[in-house]
Amino acid sequence: MTDLAPAPTTAHPKHQDLVAFAQRSLRHAQAGTAPLADSVAEFPASNYVDADRWQLEMQRVFKRVPLVAGFSCEFSEPGAYRAFDLGDVPVLVMRDSSNVLRAFVNACSHRGAQLVQGSGTTRRLSCPYHAWVYNTEGALVGIRDHSDFGDVDFDCNGLTELGCDERAGIVWVSLASLNGEEHIDIDTWLCGYGDYLDALGIADASFVNRQSVGGPNWKLAYDGYLDFYHLPILHKNTFGPDYGNKAIYDAWGPHQRVSSPDERTLALQETPEDEWTLRKLTSGIWTIFPHISIARFDAGVPLFMISQLLPGATPGTSTTTQHFLAAEDPTEHLEDIEKQMAFLLHVVRDEDYFTGIRIGQALATGAKKSVMFGRNEAGGQRFHGWVDKLIGAETNEQVSALLAASEPESQQ
Repeated sequence: MTDLAPAPTTAHPKHQDLVAFAQRSLRHAQAGTAPLADSVAEFPASNYVDADRWQLEMQRVFKRVPLVAGFSCEFSEPGAYRAFDLGDVPVLVMRDSSNVLRAFVNACSHRGAQLVQGSGTTRRLSCPYHAWVYNTEGALVGIRDHSDFGDVDFDCNGLTELGCDERAGIVWVSLASLNGEEHIDIDTWLCGYGDYLDALGIADASFVNRQSVGGPNWKLAYDGYLDFYHLPILHKNTFGPDYGNKAIYDAWGPHQRVSSPDERTLALQETPEDEWTLRKLTSGIWTIFPHISIARFDAGVPLFMISQLLPGATPGTSTTTQHFLAAEDPTEHLEDIEKQMAFLLHVVRDEDYFTGIRIGQALATGAKKSVMFGRNEAGGQRFHGWVDKLIGAETNEQVSALLAASEPESQQ
């Protein structure tokens, strides 16, 4: 994680808010302190391993809330598409002929064949099984040997559409309609966080590559993205010695930014405040509940690693896809990017997830009835609190009410 060289300073609606956050972090860095939660919090260890609890999380979290599914730069022109699995649902995201981004279940209305794999650009989608044809709006427009097949209502047999939104260069897809519910409005879901995500500059980045790694229970994996306490210890043989273990948490509903009052923060003293660029002001880890972590690294160019965490087929498994986007032209730095990708895969697979998988095995024994999050781990406390809130909400209307009632929270 790095601030990198200054980017050109441009006016941004949240620039002054970010300056205020940096001033607070600088005060803590100068004093060698960090804000703390009111108390230690405990959560049942069974939350990580209980199958019934896990099923409820799948239905009331991952099948309900907007999930990050890609990036605007992957769909730069009409007809651009990408097919992938979002959990156990085959999804197709596509920019239509009117430049609107849409998401569908990747299933032909005839017999359910998946229309495409991978990514590309097309004006029509032709099913590989029987050549039924759909346009970029998902409408059924052609049936092979229609007169022989029989009467079909074209209007009622388009692709099954899913909720789809774009904000700050990020694409969200909602699976809520598969449960018979309306998808949650994206602005309601983000609780004002989208304006801060916009300051990262992802909308102006270019996609470079992605890689995947298997991991533990999804919450065990996510705990690590919110936790700076472990950095100098677990990562002592990689990047840990370069980082402190103190963290500051800012929250917008369930979404959190984690920053550190460390040596990099102290470096702000060397630059006048009116030269604190967005790149300097947006350091740290930006998380999007329930499954995204955004970090920035130096690979010759500023490189975003956007980790997309999805539960596996069982409570004890998950898969994380690391998406890499370059904030500047990456052409001359592809070798550096490959090395950084290999390093980050090693850190997550062989340090974070190696440990997380074994934590899951230990918790499954029932030897410990609860897990603890200290006063210095406010992010983990808030994350598990929001999981509890969502699985306790029976309808999307109740979820929206919870979000509307939440206020931005900044540790001081």
